[in-house]
Amino acid sequence: MAVYFLIIAIISLLTTLLLTPAAGWVGQRLALVDRPGGRRQHKGVIPRTGGLAIFGGFFLTLLLTLLLPEILPASLAQWLPPRNDPNETRRLAALLAGSLFCVVAGFLDDRYQWSTTPQYIAQFIAALIAGVGLIFIKHINNPFGAGFLFGPDGLPWWLVWPFTVFWFMGMMNTINWLDGLSGLVAGVTAILCSVLAIHMLYFADPPQLSVATLPVALLGAALGFLPLNFIWTRIFMGSSGSYFLGFAIASLGIIGGARLATVVFVLGMPILDVAWLIWDRWRRGVAPGQGGRDHLHFRLLDRGLKERTIVYGYWAFCAAFGALTLLVDQRVTKLVALLVLGALGLAVLAWASRAPVTPAPTHISTNDNQP
Repeated sequence: MAVYFLIIAIISLLTTLLLTPAAGWVGQRLALVDRPGGRRQHKGVIPRTGGLAIFGGFFLTLLLTLLLPEILPASLAQWLPPRNDPNETRRLAALLAGSLFCVVAGFLDDRYQWSTTPQYIAQFIAALIAGVGLIFIKHINNPFGAGFLFGPDGLPWWLVWPFTVFWFMGMMNTINWLDGLSGLVAGVTAILCSVLAIHMLYFADPPQLSVATLPVALLGAALGFLPLNFIWTRIFMGSSGSYFLGFAIASLGIIGGARLATVVFVLGMPILDVAWLIWDRWRRGVAPGQGGRDHLHFRLLDRGLKERTIVYGYWAFCAAFGALTLLVDQRVTKLVALLVLGALGLAVLAWASRAPVTPAPTHISTNDNQP
């Protein structure tokens, strides 16, 4: 199994790495590029179509896993992880269909610079696709002990759909708002997928071998995108990438055995930033969906921190929250550690918020990939 998952990660990584230059060429040909100015302070004209490569690496790798039982000899096929859940194929189909929809919607957003309304409609439709494919929130694991929150029966059915839609739209906006520095979202995604894969393989009873293929494939795709996005900064993921990754992360939190708390823990800092940003904009009389440089990562830049330092700091925060879910078993210890990390995050937000806010552009949008 270790060899299988390593191969899946490598295939996804290499596929994304090879597709990234092609995605950049598409962005250049269609003039889907970011130029310096406004929220963006990079150098040169950079295409924002990298999400096509991330999706392509993930999508093609999962298609290969579906074909392997048919093309491998029986002696090798027996080593593939078995699918024990009869609904697993339906959920996988919904994940792929919803991901494709999000990539197309994000691509159109990059092309036509949507306002908030069509973005929210696209996110709502993505949540519906997931729900129809049985990717919905019924049970939530207790992060501090055994059993489920809201009891063994989980959420009442009249709350399932609202919670599911809120979860997907919240995750998609969190990732979209986080995408402001090179390598930030891809690195955070890689950390989250690592935590989810470890949970499924070593902490689930029994191990979720077939489901673990999903975060491993997404991990490879995120890592394959980092060289040309973070090391050399030749391409941005754009809305096609942030929409897709937000949807995929939201889906994996449900498909992976109701691990919503794990996703929330790892994305603790970005979620805190979203909550703080909404409150701060409301306090200043600014629409929550209006773009600007008041996101935490932009404020830290305005405070004089280097971009790489900020990205590494985010990665460290997410890794710390992820390690908390993996290494700490006692409820009280986990709660105290979570409160300490949360307090530290709030302190950083309070300090960074004292930096002057750069005036927002007149176009109102939740899409922070726009120049």
